Amino acid sequence: MRTIDWVDGAIELIDQTELPTQVSVRRITELDELISDIQRLAVRGAPALGVAGALGVALIAHTDGDRASRLADAARLREARPTAVNLSWGVDRVLTALDDGPDAVLAEALRVRDEDIAACVSMGLSGADLVRDLVPDRPRVRVATICNTGALCAVERGTALGVVQTLLEQDSLEEVLPVETRPLLQGARLTAWELKQMKAPFRLMVDSAAPYLLSRGLVDVVLVGADRIAANGDTANKVGTFSLALAARQAGIPFVVVAPESTIDIGTLSGANIEIEDRGPGEVIQVAGTPTTPAGTDAINPAFDVTPAEFITAIVTERRVVRLGNDGVVTGSGFLTA
Repeated sequence: MRTIDWVDGAIELIDQTELPTQVSVRRITELDELISDIQRLAVRGAPALGVAGALGVALIAHTDGDRASRLADAARLREARPTAVNLSWGVDRVLTALDDGPDAVLAEALRVRDEDIAACVSMGLSGADLVRDLVPDRPRVRVATICNTGALCAVERGTALGVVQTLLEQDSLEEVLPVETRPLLQGARLTAWELKQMKAPFRLMVDSAAPYLLSRGLVDVVLVGADRIAANGDTANKVGTFSLALAARQAGIPFVVVAPESTIDIGTLSGANIEIEDRGPGEVIQVAGTPTTPAGTDAINPAFDVTPAEFITAIVTERRVVRLGNDGVVTGSGFLTA
């Protein structure tokens, strides 16, 4: 089952807010529905947002309106979430076909979808090879990860969890240790669900336990996704990623970012220039609608944090593996701005 797709003139997507208790597929025919689903995280994950942006433009092109109104709708779509660059990338790429008519727009959007599927296969294979190279003394590796980076974050297979799936298929995986990923529990709700689907061995960790468990030698490599990679290699990802990177550095464990080329934003020079979305206190002061704090409690709720390049061992895309030294300087072939 694909996370998001174009089916008979509409966008169909798995509503990730219903998981893990229910697999619900939504059929989207109106732009406002798609924008709402992006904002409420019914569809999420950087690659999936890129495809959502692309298919959203196809939806716009197949509805009534002149060029100006369609461009205005596309602008609303690309601003639905600010941190993940893939959303605006998908919108902007497909807009290049707008003047060629609705069929050309849809064809370009479907190319974005198909390229994402191929990219995830490629990242899985390259990432698995890299992990074995980084951890040569263990025939089966133990992987820590955060948030959700499997098929639910893309169209199929995913990014960091796609590497995990490939390791499993190649009999190179011992165990996965995902963190719950507070406050919305994408690790507990989504990653755990996907790991069960692929029959991978795993144990869930609370977020605050991860650094300690890394220090105790329970993990061989940390694999994470990315929502935006700056030109210097600084990487924005789900909040809590920076803590894992610090712990991995302290424990001497490789820390690997897995993301498609579309996540690299060469127009953003460093992590200091990445806008970090704050989703407000509501997600922090309650769980599933049940208050967990005294009435009137305020909260800071950044959805993402930024890991500096010097804490990243390597960045894996569908095209290349970029190795970074301890000072954040590239030590392998190719660079993010290439």
